[in-house]
Amino acid sequence: LIKSLKEKKKKYHYETIAVSDESSVRDKLIEEKEIEGWELEKHFKSSVKFKKIKSHDILFENKVWCLLASLGFDFANSDRNFELPYDKQNPKNNQQIDVFVKDNESVLYVECKSSIKHKSSGDFKKDMEAWKEKVGGIENSIKQLFPGEKLKTKFIFATQNQGMGEKDLDRLKNIGGIHFDEEKLNYFIDLQKQLGSVARFQLLGQLFSGETIPELENRIPAIKGKMGGHTYYSFSIEPEKLLKIGYVLHRSKANKDMLPTYQRVIKKSRLKKVKEFIINEESPGYFPNSIIINIDSKRKLEFDVANTQVKNAISNIGVLHLPKEYKSAYIIDGQHRLYGYSDTKYAKINSIPVVAFVNLSKSEQVNLFMQINENQKPVPKTLRDTLNADLKWDSSNKKEQHEALCSRIAISLSEDTDSVLYQYISVGEDAKVLTPTSISTGLKKGSLLGKVSKTEIEKMGLFYKGDLDTAFENLLKYLKLSFKYLTDNLIDDFEKEKDSFLFVNKGVSAMIMLFSDLVDLICTIEKFEVKKQNIEEIVNESEKYLDAIIRYVKEIEDDEKEKFMSLKGAGAPSKYWRRFQEIIHNRYPEFNPDGLSSYLENQKRALNSNTYELIKDIEIYLRKDIQVKLIDKYGDEWAWKKGVPDKVQDEAEIRMKKKNRSRTKEEETTEWDNLNLIHYREIISKNWSFTKEDKTRDNFLKDYYTLSGEEKIKKDEQTKWLVFLNDIRNIVSHVSSDQVSQEDYNKVLSIKTQIIQ
Repeated sequence: LIKSLKEKKKKYHYETIAVSDESSVRDKLIEEKEIEGWELEKHFKSSVKFKKIKSHDILFENKVWCLLASLGFDFANSDRNFELPYDKQNPKNNQQIDVFVKDNESVLYVECKSSIKHKSSGDFKKDMEAWKEKVGGIENSIKQLFPGEKLKTKFIFATQNQGMGEKDLDRLKNIGGIHFDEEKLNYFIDLQKQLGSVARFQLLGQLFSGETIPELENRIPAIKGKMGGHTYYSFSIEPEKLLKIGYVLHRSKANKDMLPTYQRVIKKSRLKKVKEFIINEESPGYFPNSIIINIDSKRKLEFDVANTQVKNAISNIGVLHLPKEYKSAYIIDGQHRLYGYSDTKYAKINSIPVVAFVNLSKSEQVNLFMQINENQKPVPKTLRDTLNADLKWDSSNKKEQHEALCSRIAISLSEDTDSVLYQYISVGEDAKVLTPTSISTGLKKGSLLGKVSKTEIEKMGLFYKGDLDTAFENLLKYLKLSFKYLTDNLIDDFEKEKDSFLFVNKGVSAMIMLFSDLVDLICTIEKFEVKKQNIEEIVNESEKYLDAIIRYVKEIEDDEKEKFMSLKGAGAPSKYWRRFQEIIHNRYPEFNPDGLSSYLENQKRALNSNTYELIKDIEIYLRKDIQVKLIDKYGDEWAWKKGVPDKVQDEAEIRMKKKNRSRTKEEETTEWDNLNLIHYREIISKNWSFTKEDKTRDNFLKDYYTLSGEEKIKKDEQTKWLVFLNDIRNIVSHVSSDQVSQEDYNKVLSIKTQIIQ
């Protein structure tokens, strides 16, 4: 095992080939090996060493093998050629086993599947159907390999970069197998590094939860008492026994199916100090304070009351029969103290004090954990927030239940390997593209979850009708399928991550709000309620509407894209959402959710108003800038007379006289104040360019008032932007006028940006 571990942990295959010292011979050998995929590692006097990276599937199999071999199993398959017969009628029918390990209690055999790129859901129907026919025969072969041993067996289907869908998971469960994705494997790899081989008990606890440990001596002298309305037992026990039945609900993705989880993953540095304290040869250390556990037992615990009791005492002395089962004791407090004894002689010869509660709910365990840690090492804020969400799941406060539901959906979207948003959402302290808040924001604003007060459901949601578990299961499935459809069709945008247009916090919040609108419409048209059986149907009906959004994201103009991507603050998701609603409504008029019509009307008025302000800014700028430039060229006295065409002078002076008739001296306007927007085109044309005394040409106003990309067209064409501005100004200056388009608004904005900057 030690030799194989060393070899399997290597990333490369190595090969050393004997060769002469002649350079031409060596060069030819290197060239031939490079064609085969090898690379030069090192030259020796009479040989050359090459290396080649192992394929991803071999690396993954080795990763699984190394984990299990490091956990203290006695037997393991030596290579990939290990096979077991599964058909009594035809003994030659063998199944190749990727990983096989055995200890004195159990056998684990593993099928490994790996992909280079992440797939949210692989197709394992054929694999599961094939294994269904073989599992029974294989386990019979295992019994024949180790006759007389009462071994527990477990088939593990391990995947890397491949999620498993619900149907495949059900198929695996039906043949007694369990799925291990890379999250579970990485959790146990980390745990093995921290705990050594004793981490095997945590693994076996998960694999054989509730199954019997026959050789365990489970009778313990104990005191039975009452505290806080709960029955508890106080006793001392050898750490080795508690390690076998104990289980720690670590806050990790590997334990996401056992929410709420609450323990921080063990710190190696802290565990090392605890172990050093315990095994100190001069003065072995000990911990007088009790480890707190919860005994999870389906049957009433057996407690033999002793003949001798203290009169009038409220506690009883006796012998407690602990469950002889894996994963029957949850460690609420004291995991470092317990695991500090692992792989030491003191695990068998010392005893540690324990206070054991019985059948506490997970929420009560979390409460107890938080109370214990209140005055000890602080629980990180991110963990507290998640724990509080778990606690609120069972709250009598409906609003808190809603918050817990939103939080759990966000966590599952990030942690489930069949989710396209896997590892895309920040959970705990990991900084990812999306935050859980963006998911919650979208869920709370639509009709998906309805409306609740603290005490009652005010309006039933499309998915939530009072049952949190059903709402969670159905809504999570719907979101996974919907986001998969979007990412499959917008893979380029999705892969941009933080530079994406759609798959960022504001875009995802908006999409969830839009999903609510679509489900509402589809349920109305099809006249059905959301159920587990019709989630796929709802998603299928949504696809034609989502196609409009997909087309929009692919074809969006740069100006509009930049405008939306620069949106910040709490209002950004709503602006995305309304734009998405508008896109779908324009293509499918039957999609007209509440509030959209009035929003679009308000947007029209706002667009006209904003366009008017832009043109006003341009006009003010032109008045000042052109005046300054003409004065600079002709002088203050002649700027108006020489720089402005006669016709424009006449029109402006007539307007000035009319205005000034009814004004005081201080209120009077000048000729420059009475130019119309279209007049500036005539002034610019008159002063487009001039010839200097040295016969060189100066473009003068042409250089300042030509738009980008129009430098080589005729003067009349180059100044047409002023005609366009004048036409738009006539539209937006009148309340009863037509509506300016988004395209025209963008063009006016572009003109302002170019001319003024």
